[in-house]
Amino acid sequence: MSVIDLEVADGVAVVTMNNPPVNAQSMEFIEELTATFDTFNDRDDVRCVVLTGRGKCFSAGAELKNRVDLSAPGARWARNRKVREIGYSIQDNAKPTIAAVNGPALGAGMGLVSMCDIIVASENASFGLPEIDVGLMGGGKHTMRFIPHSLARRMMLTGYRAPASELYRRGIIEACLPAEELMPYCLDMARTIARKSPLAVRLAKDSMRTIENMTLRDGYIYEQGNTAKLAQSRDAAEAVAAFVEKREPVFEGR
Repeated sequence: MSVIDLEVADGVAVVTMNNPPVNAQSMEFIEELTATFDTFNDRDDVRCVVLTGRGKCFSAGAELKNRVDLSAPGARWARNRKVREIGYSIQDNAKPTIAAVNGPALGAGMGLVSMCDIIVASENASFGLPEIDVGLMGGGKHTMRFIPHSLARRMMLTGYRAPASELYRRGIIEACLPAEELMPYCLDMARTIARKSPLAVRLAKDSMRTIENMTLRDGYIYEQGNTAKLAQSRDAAEAVAAFVEKREPVFEGR
């Protein structure tokens, strides 16, 4: 049975995690979500993605009740590789992803959030790494990509769950909204992105993802390379023509 729902309209793919009651991440869940994001790289009808959860929880993290037997040689390494790749299928995807965090995003759930490009949350959302309470460890490295030094350590060492209002106050997420306003806000933003040149969006995401761990000089050189590629494209010429002619551009993604 599928645990990932997908709807595509107006260039926007809405990916809804649907594994009640808390969208726990079983191996089947991990494989299906990874496969779903992999398809977006080859879909011209998808220009932006919104990731959210069904019900009251975004994702409570890894499935603990029905964990697979990892005693066979190689089983643990195979599982760890699949767990790593679910996040990278989002981060490395050519299409930008907005996290519409509708409820608690815990452990591996917060790991998914950390791989998204833009983070928006409802007022009843929270973020945490509760693994220490069940004898495990959370993803500190991914958490520290968007959570400040002290707060990330507090989460990992105490299991503290930060409410969305706190993350918004700290400037970590884009908005903290009433639940009924979350998806309209995210869809409006996604449609704005979808109206841009697909090539420009692809190169912009590629730049942001790639330069994150580069030096200032190397990162700027990389961005200049992508800018040069974009400047020679049909979409760039169309954008200039549309501006001069005072009309909406018609982008081809070339």
